[in-house]
Amino acid sequence: MPTSAPDSDPPPPPGCPAHSGQASEPGRPEPLYGPEFAADPAAVYARLRAYGPVAPVELAPGVHASLATGYATALEILRSPDTFARDPRRWEALADGTVPMDSPIVPLMMYRPTPMYTDGEDHERYRGAVSDTLNRLNPHTLRTYVEESADLLIDLFGPEGEAELLSEYCARLPLLVFNQLFGCPPELSETLVKGMAALFDIDEDAMKADAVLREALSALITTKRAEPAADITSWLIAHPARLNDEEMTHQLILLLGAGVEPVKNLIGNALRLLLSDDRFAGDLSGGTMPVDDALDEVLWTDPPVANFCTHYPVHDVTVAGHRLAKGAPVLISMAAANNDPQLISDRRGNRAHLSFGAGPHACPAKDPARIITSIAIEKLLDRLPDIELAVHPDQLRWRPGPIHRALAALPVSFPPIAAKYDAVSAAATDQNPGGNAWNPSPAPSTSTRSPSTPKDATSTERGRDSGNAAQRPWWNSLITWWRGR
Repeated sequence: MPTSAPDSDPPPPPGCPAHSGQASEPGRPEPLYGPEFAADPAAVYARLRAYGPVAPVELAPGVHASLATGYATALEILRSPDTFARDPRRWEALADGTVPMDSPIVPLMMYRPTPMYTDGEDHERYRGAVSDTLNRLNPHTLRTYVEESADLLIDLFGPEGEAELLSEYCARLPLLVFNQLFGCPPELSETLVKGMAALFDIDEDAMKADAVLREALSALITTKRAEPAADITSWLIAHPARLNDEEMTHQLILLLGAGVEPVKNLIGNALRLLLSDDRFAGDLSGGTMPVDDALDEVLWTDPPVANFCTHYPVHDVTVAGHRLAKGAPVLISMAAANNDPQLISDRRGNRAHLSFGAGPHACPAKDPARIITSIAIEKLLDRLPDIELAVHPDQLRWRPGPIHRALAALPVSFPPIAAKYDAVSAAATDQNPGGNAWNPSPAPSTSTRSPSTPKDATSTERGRDSGNAAQRPWWNSLITWWRGR
């Protein structure tokens, strides 16, 4: 556990950015964007600690904030909702136009009617709806969704003996799982998954992707209001909070935002550790440390959300000797706080990290996130026990950005394996457009990488726990899309 935070902080010593100009001009806040920060954020955090447990940073050009890098100070802020609010409508620089609405960081920080961006009664209402809904998830059902989706994806690249895991596995798996958790009917499934994928793809038009996603969610909400089922969407609609359609859309987007991109990055970061760290690499099927320990390790050292949990002081306040102005954003650096030099060094079995936040706004979905991540990793290592990185670990690159800690790619190689389920080639599907999508027949594959549909895949009505229902008709169209056909 951390020692107590100092009562005051010394002036910046020689060598910190304020004096030396390292990574920023003298007197300017440290930038948290660009390739330099992505390549070595630990070095930036080390320089920031020269200021003390709170330091000035720049999130995007012209967007200034304070960053809590000390563990004790971060906890103090996270647990003080009366002093540090979460509602971005308190952000004075955004309200007065100093920060333009078209700044790339604004969409991640602007107000939305969800528990992440509200306080008081509104926060309690939204959080109650989200938490109660997540608590209704059956862990066995969730595990089944993850295992089925993992098998589908592994069947796609397994026969080739190589893959780029980040795009072909880590990113796609949570998309498939949430598509099922939301209870999407076949006619909306492909649109929703494509919209979610594009929203998090920096090469896509974010506004267009957002419009596609909102349209799909609006149609989903309309469908579920008319025909509720055992799924997240229906449970949110039926909750006593009585969410309207706009509120429903934002809760679903929040769940997607929290459950897709961060989970993708958590799976990728954990696989990187497993495939490159001597404590794990070598014999992954019976390594010296289990997957859960690897997951805990990466949540301490490389959390998928590195800097976030934005707060706004409700009045001028002094924290650890630093004056924080009313309405000026203060972010929590989960990455820096978790690696605070004042913390104990032995972390095995210790889950006191801040990767899921703390206090009244702590992430309510940490348990489902761990289930999805751990099962995704276990399934991959079980089916590809001889998997190896295709490049030296030092050649792996990180995506730039102040919020996430995310690999740009994760190339691997392994002995090719046969698909687990009967293959249905995209070419055969194209040649038989009038075929029964609910019961496709096996066909010879014309490609090395064979798409497949699990024989025992159940419908989205998993709440009825059939275990052997009809196949999901949208999987084939998603396979075709992912293959670029």
